[in-house]
Amino acid sequence: MEQHKKQIPLDEQLLLWEEEIRSKGFIRDEAALITAIKVLTKSQEQKKLSQVLTLAAQSRAKRNGFDSVVLEWLKSAVEQDSKNIKAKSLVAANQWKDKGNLFDGLVYPRIRETDNRALKKKTAEQYIAISQQFLSHAEEMLDELKDQTPGDGSDFTGKFDKLTHLLEQAIEETAALLKATKLYEESVTGVFHTAIHFEEMKKRLHNLDEVKLQWEEEFAAEMENQNQSERDPLAELHQMVGLESVKERVNDFYRFLKYQQKRKELGLQTKDDQSLNMVLTGNPGTGKTSLARLLAKIYHQLGVLPREEIIEADRSQLVGAYVGQTEENVRKTVEQALGGVLFIDEAYSLKREGQTGNDYGQTAIDTLVSLMTGSEYGGKFAVILAGYPEEMRQFLDGNPGLRSRFPQSNFIHLPDYTEDELMEIAEQAARDNDYAMTEPAKLELRERIEKERVDDTFGNARTVRNLVMEAIFKKGSRKIEDDDFSTYTLLEKADFETSSKPSAEKPLDRLQALVGLDTVKSEVTSLISFVRMQHLRKEKGLPAVPIQLHSVFTGNPGTGKTTVAKIYAELLKDCGMLKRGHLITSSRADFVAGYVGQTAIKTKKKIREALGGVLFIDEAYSLLGQSSGDFGKEVIDTLVDEMTRHNENLVVILAGYPAEMDMLLESNPGLRSRFKKFFHFPDYRVDELLLIIRNYAGKYQYKINDQAIEFLSEKLSDTEIKGNGRFATNLVDETIQSQAYRLMGGESVENLDQDVIYLEKQDFEAALTKILS
Repeated sequence: MEQHKKQIPLDEQLLLWEEEIRSKGFIRDEAALITAIKVLTKSQEQKKLSQVLTLAAQSRAKRNGFDSVVLEWLKSAVEQDSKNIKAKSLVAANQWKDKGNLFDGLVYPRIRETDNRALKKKTAEQYIAISQQFLSHAEEMLDELKDQTPGDGSDFTGKFDKLTHLLEQAIEETAALLKATKLYEESVTGVFHTAIHFEEMKKRLHNLDEVKLQWEEEFAAEMENQNQSERDPLAELHQMVGLESVKERVNDFYRFLKYQQKRKELGLQTKDDQSLNMVLTGNPGTGKTSLARLLAKIYHQLGVLPREEIIEADRSQLVGAYVGQTEENVRKTVEQALGGVLFIDEAYSLKREGQTGNDYGQTAIDTLVSLMTGSEYGGKFAVILAGYPEEMRQFLDGNPGLRSRFPQSNFIHLPDYTEDELMEIAEQAARDNDYAMTEPAKLELRERIEKERVDDTFGNARTVRNLVMEAIFKKGSRKIEDDDFSTYTLLEKADFETSSKPSAEKPLDRLQALVGLDTVKSEVTSLISFVRMQHLRKEKGLPAVPIQLHSVFTGNPGTGKTTVAKIYAELLKDCGMLKRGHLITSSRADFVAGYVGQTAIKTKKKIREALGGVLFIDEAYSLLGQSSGDFGKEVIDTLVDEMTRHNENLVVILAGYPAEMDMLLESNPGLRSRFKKFFHFPDYRVDELLLIIRNYAGKYQYKINDQAIEFLSEKLSDTEIKGNGRFATNLVDETIQSQAYRLMGGESVENLDQDVIYLEKQDFEAALTKILS
């Protein structure tokens, strides 16, 4: 992606924008327009500023309609250049639309010649009041229409001339009606009265009705277009970003329902109606809820359901805590949905794997099926279920009664959005809040999306909208420096940047600072150099050698495997190989369950946690169970499948004793083929253990005197501790407690000075005795 665009001269840019308006109707890069307005306002180039304001108004009007901002921009454009005919014409093209309700108050009560004298007088007084009220502001509206009429001979000039003529007629007829009514009132109150005034009133009322009808016709098309766009769910669907396959499926379904509707109108028999029940699958933020609401509108529009309301429910609203409550909850929810749609999100959560007798999820499902098929409510509402694809498949397969109510043709999968579609959604979210994003802001947002998009839990459109709202909050919470229009409408790169502070110490420096492990450090450094080189080659468009990052760490407990794994994850993040660079430590208990099927689910859940980082499985050989009924093999099989599926988005490290790790890898050929990197962590030597002890004590500003060091050197050489670094840190912790007990047990603590920072031989002796006993 091009990071820096060549600066185009403004005159050339204006021509490009004008061409974009002609071809597309709007300008995609609204941020550039707003920036140009800011620059030109400061430079006081009035004619060019007027041009840019006009283009900005045209672009916004195409996307948002003719709102107050568009009107202000156009008025400002005319102020900057009184000869800007385009701006004047645009104002005129839209200002006539707000006059559609001009005659709303010109409604007269019915008058009859047969009414009694008192009622006639009262009605006449009402006519006089209504007429006077209309005439009081009609002249003002007429002057406004004449002032707003563009003098460019365009179609809008004709529109304004027609409206002006109609309003003049209305004023003339109302004035004549007012005069006739006053004469009529006088004749009613007098001894004699003639029907001539009454006939004159009827004539003027008829003429006014004709004028009002013509006036309404001038606005009818505009109102019809507005109403049509407001009530057309298919149009609303097609305005959604992406989802092309979904739109095609819904279109097919819509046409089929319309076809069935026509058959009914022709009197043709349909024995088996098409099911309205739907299953929507997709990851979070892919539009399942929005699509369910649109389907409800479509059902209503086609007359297959009397209401377009959708009742949204989940497990918490349906499943009760005691016998009978679940049935009551489900029935109550269904009754609310009658005539419309019942939408159940994350429907698979109704029935949990391994649920106990106190979990009434199955009761909720059984009750729902009963109400969907029973004579009381069957066919009187539609059900839409939604959730993750795999979970929904397992859920429906495990509930045949429910599955049979949803034909395969009514399964719609909503795919994840592409990166470009997510950017389009982000721009729409910004526009919905009257913001535009600069190009650097878009690049920064792309990077944020790439970092967030790690696993199936990525919220798609929801996450992107949250990122935009977070940027808007950041924009508004900062101190305002330049208080101009762009301050309130532009989202810039700084608004999307994260405020995360870089680590004080680089992971490579932390690796080199570790005690011992010279071979491991050399191998990790070499591997990271290789990874960086392949990443660089890929960026330059050169072929990259496949990278094998899954590793096996062998060695005794406490030899630094977990510490190196954490640094390894951070190094891979710095290289750009991992998005998160976090470490998830796990063991057999995190994967293996007690019954069939649940082990695979637990394993996938743990892997999902680790996506974008490193999954570290300690004592991995324990996955090989000793009994024939053990589920450890299911973990290994699932792990192999998931490693293939997620590819470079997941790095797995298996840790344990060397011999046992060989047995584990041999148990599954697929496992062996995926682990090409082996790191052996040797036991620490005595001098290395002493250095670990010194360093760990030094972290808390403790010092160890020479006598204590000599004692430790001799004692550690004679003690079988398997080179365990964890032993060293535990020893220091215990020694610090021994020193505290020794010093605080004395009669006077006021005289303690340097004693508090020294750990002595006797402190280590006491600690060793306690640890080794």
